[in-house]
Amino acid sequence: MDKLIIQISSGRGPVECARVVAKVKEKIVAHAKAAHIALDTIEEVKGDLKGTFLSVTLLAFGHGVRDVFQEWEGTIQWIAESPYRKFHKRKNWFVGVSLFDPGAAQKWNPKDVVFETCRSGGPGGQNVNKVETAVRGIHQPSGISVTVTDTRSQLQNKQLCLQRLEEKFHAVQAARLAEQQQSQWQEHNELERGDAVKVLKGNLL
Repeated sequence: MDKLIIQISSGRGPVECARVVAKVKEKIVAHAKAAHIALDTIEEVKGDLKGTFLSVTLLAFGHGVRDVFQEWEGTIQWIAESPYRKFHKRKNWFVGVSLFDPGAAQKWNPKDVVFETCRSGGPGGQNVNKVETAVRGIHQPSGISVTVTDTRSQLQNKQLCLQRLEEKFHAVQAARLAEQQQSQWQEHNELERGDAVKVLKGNLL
């Protein structure tokens, strides 16, 4: 099964662009559903206002995922009146969408994970106090770690820990890849000058 990291960014755009990030995410989620592609949100950087995001990082699973989402890569133009600034003349807002192959960065291998167990604190009765059900997973090459105490089952916590650790690993890798390509779209003026791969219209509320 193929994997693909999808990042949506407002660059240095105003709050309207941060709102467009949320709207574009909705469109991409719908696109994934129609194509029967599994999609997880692995990181969201919230904006100053409710419902806005400076960036969103998604992880797609499925066969031929890059072909499915290739049409989204680049500058997205959204045409709408500002819901935040009344009488504002500008109606064109731009965000950037980048696609990253997780394999282009450090490779994820569950065999690189070392698990530690410990007693889980908090409520739950004698089982929680006496049995080491909490699980901490450490990805040795990167040093990334995750601790899970969700259930009383050490096995279930271990499975959850591995899943969350992989998601966190991919989020870190995506951030590093994004830094390498930052010059392509971080400056918002560059986003506006680029040819939009998609032009969308719709209320931003």
